[in-house]
Amino acid sequence: MLQLVENAKSTPNKIAIVEKDNSFTFQELFDRSKEIATFLLKDKSDLSEAPVAFMVSPGFEYVATQWGIWRAGGIAVPLCIIYPLPSLQYVIEDTGANIILVGEEYEEILKTYKSDPSKTFATVAQITNSKEADLPEIEKSRGAMILYTSGTTSLPKGVLTTHSNIESQISTLVKAWEWSSDDYILEILPLHHVHGIINVLCCALWSGATVEFLNQFSAKEVFNIFLQGKLNVFMAVPTIYFKLIAEWEKLTEEEQNELHQAMSNFRLMISGSAALPVSVMEKWKEISGHYLLERYGMTEIGMAVSNPYNGERRAGHIGQPLPRVELRTVDEEGIEVKAGEPGEIQIKSPSVFKEYWGKPEATAKSFTADGWFKTGDIAVLEDGYYRILGRDSIDIIKSGGYKISALEIEEVLRKYPQIKDCGVVGITNEEWGELVVAALVADEEFDTDQLNIWMRERMPAYKTPRKYIFIPDLPRNAMGKVTKNELKKLF
Repeated sequence: MLQLVENAKSTPNKIAIVEKDNSFTFQELFDRSKEIATFLLKDKSDLSEAPVAFMVSPGFEYVATQWGIWRAGGIAVPLCIIYPLPSLQYVIEDTGANIILVGEEYEEILKTYKSDPSKTFATVAQITNSKEADLPEIEKSRGAMILYTSGTTSLPKGVLTTHSNIESQISTLVKAWEWSSDDYILEILPLHHVHGIINVLCCALWSGATVEFLNQFSAKEVFNIFLQGKLNVFMAVPTIYFKLIAEWEKLTEEEQNELHQAMSNFRLMISGSAALPVSVMEKWKEISGHYLLERYGMTEIGMAVSNPYNGERRAGHIGQPLPRVELRTVDEEGIEVKAGEPGEIQIKSPSVFKEYWGKPEATAKSFTADGWFKTGDIAVLEDGYYRILGRDSIDIIKSGGYKISALEIEEVLRKYPQIKDCGVVGITNEEWGELVVAALVADEEFDTDQLNIWMRERMPAYKTPRKYIFIPDLPRNAMGKVTKNELKKLF
C-alpha cells in the first residue's frame, strides 16, 4: 500500500481534515477513498496508470478523490476550480483522461463531457458503494500525478511524477521542517499546484497532522482562524503576506497585540512560489514575531532548496539544498561556476519528475546528458546560501506565486480582432512580485476593458494583463526577435 495512505491507518481516530463546521478522521478518509477507488475500478482489477481528471473543491472530498484514484492504480489529474472551460479542456484532452470526477458545483462547466460516450463522468457526491473490493498493489515506480506548468513554449506541459517521486518530496520536507502529528495547518493554496498539494496537504497528512481548509481567501478570516489558537504552521505566497499586512494595518492597537500574541505561538511560517521582498519579510517579523522561512522548488522537482528550520534564515535567499538533493550552478556552456558567480541551477534528486506527459522531446531537452534537470533559474551562492537572480528566459513571469508563460498570453491576445501584434512582459511589483502587462499594436486604440472581459473567458484571471499600452510597433533586434527588455522600459 502507498505510504501516505498506510500512515493514515496508524492514527485512525485523529482528526485529519476540518472543513467549515465539519471534521473528518483519518479512518473516514481511508474508508471514503476506498469507496471511490472501488467505484473507479468497476469490474477491473487495476486502472493501470490511466489518467483520471477531477474537479473537486478543496476539502475532504478532494483528498478522498485523490487518494481513491491512487488506490485504484490511476494517475491523478487535478483540475483548477477557477479555470475557464478552454483551459480545462486542454488538460483533459492533453492527458487523454477518459474518467472525469466532479463536485456537483462543477457539473455545468464540464457538461460537454457528461454526454460524451467515450468518457466516464460522475459527480463525487453520487459515488456510494458498499461492496468490498480488493484494491491493487501499487508499485512506487508507477505514475501518480500530472500537474501542469507553463514553460517557455506557448502551451503548458503536463509534469508526470511517480509515487516514488512524491514520497521523496514529502519525506524530505517532513524531516527538514520537523513535521509531527501535533501540527495543525491552514490550507489556502491552490490544489492543482505542488505548493498546495505536497508542501501543505500531503506533508500534513503523512505526519498525522490536521489540515483546515479555507476555500475563499479573506485576510480577515485568516486572522480570525489565527486567533482561535489551533494553528501552529502556516504557508503562503508573498502576495498573501502582502494582503495580510494590509489587513493588519487596519486593526486597532489592541487587535494587533492580540494577533501578535496568537502568531507568536506558531512554530513555523513559510513563504514560497515567488521571491519575497525583504521589506515584506521584515514587516511580517515585526507583526508576527516570525522570520519567514523561504524555500525554492518547482512542479518538476518538488522542493530542492530551503532556509534552515533551525539556524539563520537569510532574507532574499532561498537557502541550502535539502537532504538527498544534489545542486550545481553552471554557465551557458554547462561548466560549473564558482561561489559568487551566477549560474543556472541544475538538480539531481529522487524527487525529480519522470517526464513531461506525451512530450519526449521536451523531456530530453530539460535534462543534461548526465542526468541533471535544468531549472532555467539563475542563482548565485553567497556565503553558503543561494540567491535567485531571475529566469534564463524573460518569457516566464512570476506573479502571485504563479509561473506564467508570456507566449501563451500573446497567442490568445493575437486572436482578438483589433490586435495586429502584441508583446507581454512582467514588470516589478511589490504586491505581486511581477505584474503581467501587454503592449498592443493596432490600427487604432480601443476599449481595453472589453478586451479584459474577452480574455477572462479564455484564460484564468491571474494570467490576464493588468495594464495595456498601445505602440506603433514592437521593438525588435536584427533577427526580428522582440527585445523584451526594451519593451519593459515602455512601462
